[in-house]
Amino acid sequence: MIDSKLKRKQIIVCLVLTVLLFLAVTWSITSGEYKMDLSAYLKTLIGQGEFKDNLILMEFRMPRMLITLLAGMALSMSGAIIQSITKNPLAESGILGINAGGGFAIAVFIVIGQVNPNTFIYVLPLISAAGGILTALLIFLFSYNKGKGISPVNMVLIGVGLSAALSGGSITMMRKFNEDQAEFIAAWMAGNIWGDEWPFVLAFLPWILIIIPFLFFKSNSLNIINTNDQTAKSLGVNLDKERLILLIASVILSSVAVAVVGSIGFIGLMGPHIAKSFVGPRHQLFLPIALLTGAFLLVVADTVGQTVLPIGTIPAGIVVAIIGAPYFLYLMYKTNAV
Repeated sequence: MIDSKLKRKQIIVCLVLTVLLFLAVTWSITSGEYKMDLSAYLKTLIGQGEFKDNLILMEFRMPRMLITLLAGMALSMSGAIIQSITKNPLAESGILGINAGGGFAIAVFIVIGQVNPNTFIYVLPLISAAGGILTALLIFLFSYNKGKGISPVNMVLIGVGLSAALSGGSITMMRKFNEDQAEFIAAWMAGNIWGDEWPFVLAFLPWILIIIPFLFFKSNSLNIINTNDQTAKSLGVNLDKERLILLIASVILSSVAVAVVGSIGFIGLMGPHIAKSFVGPRHQLFLPIALLTGAFLLVVADTVGQTVLPIGTIPAGIVVAIIGAPYFLYLMYKTNAV
């Protein structure tokens, strides 16, 4: 039974975040080299805009914005699930090297197939997901201690090491790339949102529509898993099976996201923690807030990097890292991980 006060607080927080997200989206779409005033933007949204505004909004800016929103939601949701099933508040796909695993798999695919990423839009999420799952399994294998389970600190250390190794491997393979391929991997590693056309939205959206509702459906199981293992087993939960299913789902979610937006970390770390600070750790309450928070953070980061900073265009991944790295150190100190 969910406390009515917490439920009311969740609704209020979700409404506030929805308004903030709409304002952030409006700020992003109306900024840039071609500035669109608010009235023109709103008219174009309802199909009454001029031809030029409609072209810029619907063909150029809207696909990028949808990708940014969906990726922020996916990364935040993935981080929340990974933190819950590992009981590690520092776990997140970027920090653990899962994103780097997806990028390495894409780099290998490009080298072996000698392909241009833009011609294989619908295949890239599958390749990235395979790389992410293999990396996650390696992390779990190496951080598992018999009789003690998975060590949270070892997970982070092994993940950081794997991330460095896989990123180095991707850079090494760049020597075999042509100019377009090398430019793609460099932009991907920097977290530059490159999938900014409608085909990328169509390639990404089905994964979101399948996996996120499934994870919401598993909220009760996540609540139980997040308690003591003995309690979970006494309630009839098959911990190994549930953790494996949830891990695969969360890794696929983050991997398909980074396949179209690049290696963006820390969204999956900050989004769930911010959400829990409002309504606590119950998944039915904080997961919707985490979704909105992740989308808001990535939209703001991308807008700041593209239009606000005076030193030119900066990838969203770098802007997020500037904020996220100190937050990560703060969490490490807070959780006595250092």
